[in-house]
Amino acid sequence: MKLKSCNFIDCNLEEADFTECNLAEANFDRAVLNRTVFFHTNLEQADFSTAIGYEIDPRHNSLRKARFSLAGVIGLLRPFSIV
Repeated sequence: MKLKSCNFIDCNLEEADFTECNLAEANFDRAVLNRTVFFHTNLEQADFSTAIGYEIDPRHNSLRKARFSLAGVIGLLRPFSIV
């Protein structure tokens, strides 16, 4: 699915499935992303800086120049089981 540059502002996207979507330059401003699936998803230049609850595996998604908050970076590290 092509959702390039979409705005997901103040959205509850819990349990959404974005497998193989093009979400380049998407804006997830204040979006709730608990249990949302990102797999083989283009997230280049997407903005997650105010989103919460996401877990994104950097090994299986394109994240070049995507923006995240410092607290949200934990959602990128979870797949690595870092303690």
